[in-house]
Amino acid sequence: MRKRTLNHIRGCLAGGAVGDALGAPVEFMSLKEIRDQFGPDGISEYAPAYGRKGAITDDTQMTLFTAEGLILSRVRADKKISTSLVEFVYQAYLRWLSTQEQTEKDHMIQQYGVCTMVDGILITRPELFSIRAPGNSCLSALKSGHMGTVETPANSSKGCGGVMRIAPVGYFLPPDQVFDAACAIAAITHGHPTGYLTAGCLAQIISGVSHGATLPEAIRYAVQMLKTKSGHEETLAAIQAALRALKTAPVSPETVETLGAGWIAEEALAIGLYSALASGGDFGKGLRLAVNHSGDSDSTGAITGNLLGAVLGLEAIPEKYLTGLELLDTIEELAEDLFNRMADGGKQPGAEQ
Repeated sequence: MRKRTLNHIRGCLAGGAVGDALGAPVEFMSLKEIRDQFGPDGISEYAPAYGRKGAITDDTQMTLFTAEGLILSRVRADKKISTSLVEFVYQAYLRWLSTQEQTEKDHMIQQYGVCTMVDGILITRPELFSIRAPGNSCLSALKSGHMGTVETPANSSKGCGGVMRIAPVGYFLPPDQVFDAACAIAAITHGHPTGYLTAGCLAQIISGVSHGATLPEAIRYAVQMLKTKSGHEETLAAIQAALRALKTAPVSPETVETLGAGWIAEEALAIGLYSALASGGDFGKGLRLAVNHSGDSDSTGAITGNLLGAVLGLEAIPEKYLTGLELLDTIEELAEDLFNRMADGGKQPGAEQ
């Protein structure tokens, strides 16, 4: 069954935000500290972070700006105006940077030698002018005044900041264009092959699910794509470790911790895939696995939420998580815009008919 419905796109974006918000309060805590504060099962309800419960972080902020850049590129293309999709996403990230610097566009031009071609709606939302532990690689790359590419890397970073924001790409393009586009968008700020190939994998998996593949089928096809790319070894090993853990170890936070902490891209992807696959179709169970570990809990929660939301749809997200989620209206607005502008791609290879 194809899952390119508005319900599933909303599920993907809102699910990522829910995972982000659930993990935010424990992002810098060890598993022992989490259990000491929240009990033996860890965190399972929103707790205060950034002055409120249900607060999103830079992960969701950048995911929303990714979606907005994609949408605006299609608006221009529909008007027969020459456009570069990656350039529009880059410009969207510069608008995000201005929310973190809390500067006006004229100052951005003067300081970084850059401008924004099109002003989107997000820059008008005061809630986004809030610093939520943004990644250093994202900040420094965007401040450089030069757009990183796969061919001319911005740096050698493989932090998880490229993969954690990439989910909207999986819906926006035909399946045969998703992997490379996601890599190019992640490479704007993350120049190590693992930093952008993980993004290609996650976007391709979401694309596969949206075209009717099961999650395991979508992962297998993404791995086939990954193996054709230079520098794929770390990402492949991390995915294989996640799949192996699913078969050989009990489903537990301790098993999650064998996959890493999630600060670097391949570990974040591995934890996200493991948690989604081990959830048994239970959104809450998957998120609890994803965030209750010693590491980058908001990013691993966001990736898991993107995956489970894409598979299960918005209705699978418990109401307690949607209630009080910061910027839910904005998230749903962008999901609808993305749905209206996405390409009507063909059947994903590897999907069941």
